[in-house]
Amino acid sequence: MKRIYFICTGNSCRSQMAEGFAKQELSSEWQVKSAGLEAHGVNPLAIQVMQELNIDISNNQSTLIDPTYLKQCNVVVTLCGDARDRCPTTPLTTHKIHWPLPDPANATGTLDERLVVFRTVRDQIKNRVIALAKQLAY
Repeated sequence: MKRIYFICTGNSCRSQMAEGFAKQELSSEWQVKSAGLEAHGVNPLAIQVMQELNIDISNNQSTLIDPTYLKQCNVVVTLCGDARDRCPTTPLTTHKIHWPLPDPANATGTLDERLVVFRTVRDQIKNRVIALAKQLAY
Protein backbone atom coordinates (compact mmCIF):
# COMPACT_ATOMS: atom_id res chain seq x y z
CA MET A 1 0.00 0.00 0.00
CA LYS A 2 1.20 3.50 -0.84
CA ARG A 3 1.36 6.07 1.95
CA ILE A 4 0.93 9.83 2.06
CA TYR A 5 1.43 12.16 5.03
CA PHE A 6 0.13 15.72 5.37
CA ILE A 7 2.14 17.67 7.95
CA CYS A 8 1.76 21.13 9.47
CA THR A 9 2.71 22.71 12.76
CA GLY A 10 -0.22 21.81 15.02
CA ASN A 11 -2.21 19.24 13.01
CA SER A 12 -5.34 21.25 13.77
CA CYS A 13 -6.49 22.81 10.47
CA ARG A 14 -4.55 22.57 7.20
CA SER A 15 -3.25 19.03 7.48
CA GLN A 16 -6.59 17.81 8.84
CA MET A 17 -8.44 19.33 5.88
CA ALA A 18 -5.89 17.87 3.45
CA GLU A 19 -6.32 14.44 5.01
CA GLY A 20 -10.10 14.73 4.64
CA PHE A 21 -9.90 15.65 0.96
CA ALA A 22 -7.21 13.05 0.21
CA LYS A 23 -9.30 10.26 1.72
CA GLN A 24 -12.04 11.31 -0.67
CA GLU A 25 -9.89 11.87 -3.77
CA LEU A 26 -7.15 9.23 -3.66
CA SER A 27 -7.74 5.63 -4.63
CA SER A 28 -7.96 2.88 -2.05
CA GLU A 29 -4.34 1.94 -2.71
CA TRP A 30 -3.33 4.97 -0.62
CA GLN A 31 -3.14 5.13 3.16
CA VAL A 32 -3.71 8.75 4.17
CA LYS A 33 -2.65 10.34 7.45
CA SER A 34 -1.90 13.77 8.85
CA ALA A 35 0.24 14.88 11.76
CA GLY A 36 1.95 17.86 13.28
CA LEU A 37 5.16 18.95 14.90
CA GLU A 38 2.84 19.58 17.87
CA ALA A 39 -0.69 18.36 18.61
CA HIS A 40 -3.09 21.29 19.06
CA GLY A 41 -6.40 19.43 18.70
CA VAL A 42 -8.67 19.61 15.67
CA ASN A 43 -9.96 23.16 15.23
CA PRO A 44 -13.78 23.37 15.42
CA LEU A 45 -13.88 25.83 12.51
CA ALA A 46 -11.93 23.38 10.33
CA ILE A 47 -14.51 20.74 11.21
CA GLN A 48 -17.32 23.18 10.35
CA VAL A 49 -16.02 24.27 6.94
CA MET A 50 -15.25 20.68 5.92
CA GLN A 51 -18.76 19.63 6.96
CA GLU A 52 -20.08 22.28 4.56
CA LEU A 53 -18.62 20.05 1.81
CA ASN A 54 -19.94 16.86 3.44
CA ILE A 55 -16.51 15.74 4.68
CA ASP A 56 -16.56 14.74 8.32
CA ILE A 57 -13.27 15.25 10.18
CA SER A 58 -14.96 15.56 13.58
CA ASN A 59 -13.59 12.19 14.74
CA ASN A 60 -10.03 12.95 13.62
CA GLN A 61 -7.32 13.17 16.24
CA SER A 62 -4.53 15.72 16.32
CA THR A 63 -1.34 13.67 16.38
CA LEU A 64 2.40 14.08 16.41
CA ILE A 65 4.53 12.85 13.51
CA ASP A 66 5.02 9.09 13.65
CA PRO A 67 8.67 8.51 12.59
CA THR A 68 7.95 4.93 11.50
CA TYR A 69 5.05 5.94 9.24
CA LEU A 70 7.04 8.91 7.92
CA LYS A 71 9.89 6.64 6.82
CA GLN A 72 7.43 4.42 4.93
CA CYS A 73 5.76 7.29 3.03
CA ASN A 74 5.83 7.61 -0.71
CA VAL A 75 4.70 11.25 -0.50
CA VAL A 76 5.02 13.83 2.28
CA VAL A 77 3.21 17.16 1.91
CA THR A 78 4.10 20.00 4.26
CA LEU A 79 1.51 22.75 4.50
CA CYS A 80 3.57 25.45 6.22
CA GLY A 81 7.15 26.65 6.30
CA ASP A 82 7.59 25.59 9.91
CA ALA A 83 6.73 21.99 9.07
CA ARG A 84 8.92 22.07 5.96
CA ASP A 85 11.89 23.39 7.91
CA ARG A 86 11.45 21.19 10.99
CA CYS A 87 10.11 17.96 9.46
CA PRO A 88 12.23 14.96 10.39
CA THR A 89 14.41 13.48 7.68
CA THR A 90 12.70 11.27 5.14
CA PRO A 91 14.25 8.63 2.86
CA LEU A 92 15.58 9.90 -0.47
CA THR A 93 12.83 7.92 -2.21
CA THR A 94 10.09 9.96 -0.50
CA HIS A 95 8.57 12.57 -2.80
CA LYS A 96 8.35 15.81 -0.80
CA ILE A 97 5.88 18.55 -1.70
CA HIS A 98 5.47 21.91 0.01
CA TRP A 99 2.26 23.93 -0.03
CA PRO A 100 2.92 27.28 1.72
CA LEU A 101 -0.58 28.00 3.00
CA PRO A 102 -1.57 30.54 5.65
CA ASP A 103 -2.73 29.15 8.98
CA PRO A 104 -6.47 29.86 9.25
CA ALA A 105 -6.22 29.40 13.03
CA ASN A 106 -4.43 32.77 13.07
CA ALA A 107 -7.44 34.55 11.53
CA THR A 108 -8.88 37.37 13.57
CA GLY A 109 -12.15 39.26 13.56
CA THR A 110 -15.72 38.15 13.88
CA LEU A 111 -16.73 34.53 13.49
CA ASP A 112 -17.94 35.25 9.95
CA GLU A 113 -14.62 36.91 9.06
CA ARG A 114 -12.65 33.96 10.43
CA LEU A 115 -14.88 31.51 8.57
CA VAL A 116 -14.07 33.32 5.31
CA VAL A 117 -10.37 32.67 5.96
CA PHE A 118 -11.01 29.01 6.81
CA ARG A 119 -13.08 28.54 3.64
CA THR A 120 -10.45 30.21 1.48
CA VAL A 121 -7.68 27.97 2.83
CA ARG A 122 -9.98 24.93 2.63
CA ASP A 123 -10.68 25.62 -1.04
CA GLN A 124 -6.98 26.07 -1.80
CA ILE A 125 -6.25 22.72 -0.14
CA LYS A 126 -9.11 21.05 -2.01
CA ASN A 127 -7.80 22.25 -5.37
CA ARG A 128 -4.26 21.14 -4.56
CA VAL A 129 -5.38 17.72 -3.35
CA ILE A 130 -7.49 17.17 -6.48
CA ALA A 131 -4.51 18.10 -8.67
CA LEU A 132 -2.21 15.88 -6.64
CA ALA A 133 -4.63 12.94 -6.84
CA LYS A 134 -4.67 13.24 -10.64
CA GLN A 135 -0.87 13.36 -10.69
CA LEU A 136 -0.53 10.34 -8.39
CA ALA A 137 -2.98 8.30 -10.46
CA TYR A 138 -0.31 7.94 -13.16
